Amino acid sequence: MEDDIRYMKIALEQAREALAAGEVPIGAVVVAGGSIISRGHNLTETLSDATAHAEMVAITSATEELGGKYLRDCTLYVTVEPCPMCAAAMNWAQLSRVVYGAPDAKRGFSLFQPSLLHPKTEVTGGVLQEECSRLMVDFFKGLR
Repeated sequence: MEDDIRYMKIALEQAREALAAGEVPIGAVVVAGGSIISRGHNLTETLSDATAHAEMVAITSATEELGGKYLRDCTLYVTVEPCPMCAAAMNWAQLSRVVYGAPDAKRGFSLFQPSLLHPKTEVTGGVLQEECSRLMVDFFKGLR
């Protein structure tokens, strides 16, 4: 749990970078062997690309770092529960574990059964949930 908090704090730093760039403040990091191998935050506005979610950016960077398409021994930390698109990408990458902060009651992957994740993927939710949720709530309040 201590490592989960440490890495989620780094994902939150990525989310704040997204916020500073005018993006929805979601951040992600991929960890392998106790080291961060990639970081990402939302780039959908910057790239005019609806698929440039924090998770997708981090997954792409991680596969480049490892030199292959599978992330079997990796954990992805993300500040908000991944959407179905990102969950399906994690499935294809065979990600070992997903740790998220705030649940997404409207668009999160957990709304879909059977799960969109790989059957062997472990999931931990609610890590630094309050801090992750607050960042999103404040962002969307600012838009209204």
